[in-house]
Amino acid sequence: MFNEILGLISAIVTFSLVLLIYRFFGRSGLFVWIGFSTVVANLQVVKTVELLSMTATLGNVMYGTAFLVTDILSEKYGKKEAQKAVWLGFFTLISLTIVMQIALLFQPHASDFAQPALETIFGLLPRIALGSLLAFLISQSLDVYLFHWFKKKFPRDSQLWIRNNGSTMISQLIDTLVFTSIAFLGAFPLHDWIQIFITTYVLKWIVAMLDTPFVYFAKKISPKYTE
Repeated sequence: MFNEILGLISAIVTFSLVLLIYRFFGRSGLFVWIGFSTVVANLQVVKTVELLSMTATLGNVMYGTAFLVTDILSEKYGKKEAQKAVWLGFFTLISLTIVMQIALLFQPHASDFAQPALETIFGLLPRIALGSLLAFLISQSLDVYLFHWFKKKFPRDSQLWIRNNGSTMISQLIDTLVFTSIAFLGAFPLHDWIQIFITTYVLKWIVAMLDTPFVYFAKKISPKYTE
């Protein structure tokens, strides 16, 4: 149960940090977080753990905060600002991939100890990097579109949970399908791919449920810094 308890604490702490950066820095803080979350999620994903008797990778909570941020931006600032955050996150992810691949090409000094660790973390297979980039862009753009579609159908403040969870859970499903298909389909037997797909989406679904109260908190926050 240690990992499960730690996972819950991690989610509460991480979502709370999103609210803090929004409280102190406003919309600019959310834009900073979207870039930060894409980098950290892709660092955490290389670590494998066991959660709820399922083998999983870390990064689901941090990646989930990107959907939380775009939902906050959609709710309080509109579709254009939310889509801007999506492109910012996508550009950050591309930049990270390019810059670190160049860094790996440098010949390390004889006394260097970091190269093997950096290769383990950043020397990802091209199809995994491609899957991550496409999944992020497609799912995040879909999340923004669906949020505003749900907002037209369920516009009241009391219905915020519907547009938050509805948009996130559908877009996370597409995210999981795109990423696991590009990264793993054909590389693993079909039944293994199905298991990876299901367990990954279940964890993302749980994260999406956990972020719901934080969307309501964000709705009531008046940032100290306003643009």
